[in-house]
Amino acid sequence: MSDVQDYASSLSDVKSRKFETFSYLPEMDTDGIRKQVEYIVSKGWNPAVEHVEPANAFQSYWYMWKLPMFGETDVDRILAEVEACHKAHPENHVRLIGFDNYAQSQGASMVVYRGPIKA
Repeated sequence: MSDVQDYASSLSDVKSRKFETFSYLPEMDTDGIRKQVEYIVSKGWNPAVEHVEPANAFQSYWYMWKLPMFGETDVDRILAEVEACHKAHPENHVRLIGFDNYAQSQGASMVVYRGPIKA
């Protein structure tokens, strides 16, 4: 069996904190984010945008940016809402969620913008 890499992270080291699966990968560029939104739309999931102060990111409650975009299939409109949330709350983490109606759960969740990290 191959060795599994341990990611050194802790609550006391704010720069080491990870959020969801994508935070263990290299940072996505705008094309990568667009592809993820296209995937959410292709699955028929409902996109939603949330934000939170970096200090509160590990709490279970993030603020909802407007209502979920039920039935929205326009990728540009979804990305515009993510960008609008980031512009309105530039100090906050902003994440995009794809809600799966059938499973009644989150099908996808990714932090698109990270707020500035303050130790």
